[in-house]
Amino acid sequence: MPDAVRSDVLVHLCTAREWEQAQRTGRHSPPSLTAVGFVHLSTPEQVHLPANRLYAGRSDLVLLHIDVARLASPVRWEPGVPSDPGGMVFPHLYGPLPAEAVICVTAYLPTPDGTFAPLAQ
Repeated sequence: MPDAVRSDVLVHLCTAREWEQAQRTGRHSPPSLTAVGFVHLSTPEQVHLPANRLYAGRSDLVLLHIDVARLASPVRWEPGVPSDPGGMVFPHLYGPLPAEAVICVTAYLPTPDGTFAPLAQ
């Protein structure tokens, strides 16, 4: 994994309702875990890319900020989709996301035009 993409804190996009369910069950297992075998994660610097591709205009999203050290399942850095900037890799969690690995939850709201801005650094 290139040094430029290493992060001790990763983020995952989900709906507030999905997060409420994860708190009740102790883990978040989105449909992607069954469909492709992993949970999609991002670095804070890249989360706006999948947000705009998949959730433009949605106002019910939260960002789960994840302490990587609290994950039991492996995280692999793999290519995104062809429309992502060249050479960009994304973290994929190969197992459910344990609720106790989530250290912060924040709303992620679109701008007035429905797009998501990069997170402030």
